Order: sequence, then structure tokens, then C-alpha cells
Amino acid sequence: MNELLDIDDILDRLEWFDGKFESEAVAAAIAHRDEIIPELLEILEEITDPEIAAGLADDGDYVGHLYAMYLLAQFRETRAYPIIVRIALLPSDLLEALFDDLITVIFSKVLASVCGGDLEGIQSIIENTEANEWVRGEGLDSLVTLVAAGVKSREEIIEYFTSLFHGKLTDKNETLWSQLVCCAADLCATDLRDEIEKAYEQELADPQYIGLNEVHSDFAKGVEAAMAKLADDRHYKLVDSIEKEMAWWATFSEEEQRREKAHQLALYAMNSSREDALTGFKRVAPKVGRNAPCPCASGKKYKKCCGQSV
Repeated sequence: MNELLDIDDILDRLEWFDGKFESEAVAAAIAHRDEIIPELLEILEEITDPEIAAGLADDGDYVGHLYAMYLLAQFRETRAYPIIVRIALLPSDLLEALFDDLITVIFSKVLASVCGGDLEGIQSIIENTEANEWVRGEGLDSLVTLVAAGVKSREEIIEYFTSLFHGKLTDKNETLWSQLVCCAADLCATDLRDEIEKAYEQELADPQYIGLNEVHSDFAKGVEAAMAKLADDRHYKLVDSIEKEMAWWATFSEEEQRREKAHQLALYAMNSSREDALTGFKRVAPKVGRNAPCPCASGKKYKKCCGQSV
């Protein structure tokens, strides 16, 4: 670990994507856990403001919120729980701009890791008919993750799923109903067989998402097999290593970056000169970290000055 990295250095490295996983900054953040936690919480608190979130989402290079969520999850920081719930309930278009496909990767693990066994926030996401359908599904997955981790009993989560089938899930969102069926099957919730069959009869669950025959097959394997499968399922794991969670992402893969650059160059070449194509990736002005001194020379941090309007 580089001993010269102070808190502001760490945060600056974690804010903007520069083509690699910031392993040195992450190691320094973990070493300075107590000092960095308030800063990470502030990063997440900022993006609960739709205006700030929209400004950051417009720049596809901003990744500070991703590092913050995973670090706080690894720390099991329960103070992050209500903030992440508020993030999950941001308008759907804004949420997708901030997380893109990662919505179906990050929220279930992070929510389960920071909730401290409190289900109220997760349930508020699942039952909110205005929330993004994918993050609501992640809420369901987070409950199965808590069972797999031994934080909650299988019986308690099945009881909640039963309440969803019996009227607590008030809308007819096919994606969410299908995910509920998947989660019930993963827990081998055989007591919900009739409710699941009724969901298919009423065309609430999508048979292309998970077929009824697949549900019956999972039920036939029994509870013991279901729990053994959960224990080995990478998707149903709490966050124990941010590097393990993030470093494999395509965006941090050198090979994937080379392929993407070649693809983008080809697209540019179709509509512009080679010179334009080769310079299409260059940033006109350098990024200003939100913890860096503000360029206006006010003496304040960027996020406390001009960055407030980003």
C-alpha cells in the first residue's frame, strides 16, 4: 500500500474511471476504514439528490458511488442501509443511468450486506409500485441472500413471500412476479405451489423467465438440495471482498477495453476522418475530483463549491 495516499487521494482515485480497478486506493481505503466511512456515506448521500445524481450520471466515467457501495457493504456498515434504500427508490431512468446493467448485480448483495438483518427498507423497495422493476427484483434476491448467509431463516423469508402472493404485492409487474417465483423456487417453498400455479394461470409470471416445469423440478429436489445450491451460488453471497466483486467487471478488463475501442474507432471511421476517430476518446479538459480543490480558487473542495451544481 502506498503510505502517501491520504483520504482525499483515495477518494479522488475512486471517483472517476481511468481504465483499471483501483486496487491500491481500495487497499488504502480498507486500511483507513474508520476515517473513510463518513466520506463514503457522503458520496452516497449526494446521489440521493436527483439533481446531483443526474449530473454525475451524464458522465459515464463516474464510479465513486459503485466503490462506495461495495466498500460499505464489505464493512457491513448499517448506516449505509437507509441511504442505499433511498438510492434504490430514485426515478427509474436516473437509476438506470447511474447503474446501467449493474442494477441486477449490485443491489441484492449490497442491501443484504448493510441491512444488519433489518428487512423494513428492503421490503419498502419490493412493495413500492413506482420503483424500478429490476431493483425491486434485487430486493427479493437480497432476502434469499440473507437466508444463504444464515442471517435470516428460510421460514421467515418464505412467510414474507407468502404475504406478497396473498395481496401485499399489489401491482401486476410481470418481471417482479417472475422474480418472486424464482426466489420461491430457490428456497424450495413447496407450500407456495398453489400460489405459484395461480400466478401462471393469471399470467402474472412469465413462463419464458422461469417455466412452471422448472419450478416443479426445483421443488422435487427437496429443501436440503436447495439450501446446498444456495450455499454455492455466487449471486447469493454477501460482499466480503470489493476486489472480488468489481475487478472481474468487463469495464475493468483490458481485453474488453481493447475490443470496445476498436468497435468505437470503426464507428467513428464510418462518419469521420481517421484523425477525428483517433481523437474521439480524448477528454477536452481533465476531470476534477469532487474532493479536489475547486478550480475557481475559492479554497474549498470542488464538491463544496462549484461541484454543487454539477
